[in-house]
Amino acid sequence: MTPTDDALIAAIRNGDERALAHLYRLHWPMVSHFVLQNSGTDDDAQDVYQEGVVVFYEKVRDGSLELSCQIKTYLYAVCRRLWLKRLTSKSRFGVRLLDDEEHGPYLNTGAEEDLLAAEEQDRRFDTMSEALNHLGEPCRSLLEGFYLLDKSMQDLTAEFGYTNADNAKNQKYKCLVRLKKLFFTHYKEESI
Repeated sequence: MTPTDDALIAAIRNGDERALAHLYRLHWPMVSHFVLQNSGTDDDAQDVYQEGVVVFYEKVRDGSLELSCQIKTYLYAVCRRLWLKRLTSKSRFGVRLLDDEEHGPYLNTGAEEDLLAAEEQDRRFDTMSEALNHLGEPCRSLLEGFYLLDKSMQDLTAEFGYTNADNAKNQKYKCLVRLKKLFFTHYKEESI
């Protein structure tokens, strides 16, 4: 990593929007060129680059980014993987990407593992959302109220008409057990 990379990461970690905008402009031409050279459009390049920057941003913000290369290299590897995945999904035949000699060293960065982890996390969130949708009422609203909206058990007791907070906690527990069962049933089905 360069000192500039260290400064960018520190600024992004501290919530500096200008640093993120600078990073976005800095490496955009490289990804745009790559996608355009490999059957993509400018819109495709923008989508892929946006996804790649989001993966990088989330890893920086949650403190899980461990770079062993430059940011440029990391973003190239993530965006390359995203574009390959899109091309493969559009075609039933294998796809071979045209990598410039200049970008060859950017392919073994560890970014693919980060991207796979981010994709797996997205899949789990989608599965959890689907399980919540299948849970039904009042369980869905009870769990959303407690876990997503940070409502107290006293507030939920009043809102749902339970006789006391202990009854509300008991119902929340039963709903959570049902949600876990739904989640793992759907998650296993998707894995197969």
